[in-house]
Amino acid sequence: MEWLWAHRDGFRLETEADPEIGFQQRFKPIGEVAAIARILFREGVAGSRQAELARRLIDHLWRETLDGGRMLELGQQREPLSPVPFEVYLPFMEMGYQDPAIERAVHLNHRLTSWAALEVLPVRRLGLSRSERKFGLTPSAPPDEAFPRTWLARRPEPWTVEGNIGYDITHTVFHLTDWGENPAGLPTGTADYLATWLPVWLDDWLDLRRWDLLGELLVVDACLPSPTLDEAAWNGFAAAQQPDGAMPAVREMPEGTFDDVFDTVYHSTVVAAFASVLATSRAFHHLAETPV
Repeated sequence: MEWLWAHRDGFRLETEADPEIGFQQRFKPIGEVAAIARILFREGVAGSRQAELARRLIDHLWRETLDGGRMLELGQQREPLSPVPFEVYLPFMEMGYQDPAIERAVHLNHRLTSWAALEVLPVRRLGLSRSERKFGLTPSAPPDEAFPRTWLARRPEPWTVEGNIGYDITHTVFHLTDWGENPAGLPTGTADYLATWLPVWLDDWLDLRRWDLLGELLVVDACLPSPTLDEAAWNGFAAAQQPDGAMPAVREMPEGTFDDVFDTVYHSTVVAAFASVLATSRAFHHLAETPV
């Protein structure tokens, strides 16, 4: 949180970017930080300094970067069928920030056949369906219909997992468990499959020093009904973090301009915050449930 707050200018938008190549792309980092901040507040295990920085960062992103939500309005106007402004807005709304104009636009656009017809990966459709339900909309595809189409639902050969599939796995788990709040949201067969093979994947990505994906897989572990809180993976992950709090995405910290470094490591740093908050919360729950 220290690094993210100190580098908050990296989340700035490019208002003059060509709509075909860039304006909405800059929303993604903001939405990711908002989603993780909501989890940090939900779990209640962060230190007072980290919680304060998270609140200050979210307030800055809403009021300054998003101009009180007006930039999301602009994104929705430029691309009416894009779900991105809606997805970014949702965690802010859950934390008490609201913009009636965005909500009206979402309700209007959701009525269009084209909204539901948007062609996306199955895991993306699962996430959109979950977000629609949380927003109070009828899901364009019921989650119990979207999930069976994902890679994880079919429980394929575990040795076929590579980077892109790895991220599909992690986000499927995030959506099914509401970002770790409901481990029971994982179907029993899926939870058993992950309990068997997740330790192997953790070893693989630790060996490759792929910190960004390793962090997401550590979150998946914390989402399981019985997390392992793998000590070797956590020790390796923690050792990669820099003194200022930044987490490299792969191997070592990159060199380059501020923008280059920020765009390369902001996500892995956000993931590190997510993983540490959720794993700490699960560890506390385990201690509380252990007989003295």
